Amino acid sequence: MEFNDIDPVGLEEPPRRKFGNHRLRRGIYILPSAFTVANLLCGYYAILATLEGRVMDLDNASKAIGLAILFDSLDGRIARAMGTNSEFGKQFDSLADIVSFGIAPAFLSYVWGVRAVSANPSLHLVQMGWLVGFFFVVCCAWRLARFNIHGMAPGSNRFFVGLPTPAGAGMIAAVVHAFAEPIQDVKVSFLWLVLVVALGVLMSSTVRYYSFKDIPWTRRQPSLAIVLLALLVGVVLYFSQIALILIASLYVLQGVTLQLVRTVRHRTASRTA
Repeated sequence: MEFNDIDPVGLEEPPRRKFGNHRLRRGIYILPSAFTVANLLCGYYAILATLEGRVMDLDNASKAIGLAILFDSLDGRIARAMGTNSEFGKQFDSLADIVSFGIAPAFLSYVWGVRAVSANPSLHLVQMGWLVGFFFVVCCAWRLARFNIHGMAPGSNRFFVGLPTPAGAGMIAAVVHAFAEPIQDVKVSFLWLVLVVALGVLMSSTVRYYSFKDIPWTRRQPSLAIVLLALLVGVVLYFSQIALILIASLYVLQGVTLQLVRTVRHRTASRTA
């Protein structure tokens, strides 16, 4: 053995770690990741505001979830427009979504819909409330994991499989924003928990929801489209309580309605055949 072959002080550069067939890269795309961080920040703030528990705080938490939905929609579109899609960005976005669209709305649904009417221990509302909230978080994580593996509905980029997590969280936030005052009636509280469970079931279901990804946002559109878009923004800003709950409700119901129509058509065609 020659002396040059010996490295007694470890001067040779150690081999770089590899994951699969790809080297570990230390760079990220700043702009899409910044919107993901903004999404995560909104979810974190929504949790803190919910813990304060006042009516104004709960309303601010619902607005923060709404902003998180906006940032979540922008980070993916910007990444696709810039050609900066990456596996890191995909996983980072999913982790942020669990906080903003899973944990934050679960906290909000419990504090707004259960805590004020949980004084009677015989009703077990506290136990039901945290159990339903946990169910919602699990369904959210399930939905995100399935999307990361399978993506959109087979054969089309137009539909999601299952209710998107921002839509489920948005429904909870829209109801809280619309009615403001926490629930004081036991029966209404039970109905509220049923709604939260239904949203969780829809997220983990195979019901298809329109994705709006086939709309050519970067192409020229008629001037009337800009006018209608400006009108929609104005309605949301000035009549947010009514407008947001209508938009959220219509989106949740359209997937269920179309699924029922498909089922009826399929059974009718089978009987005819």
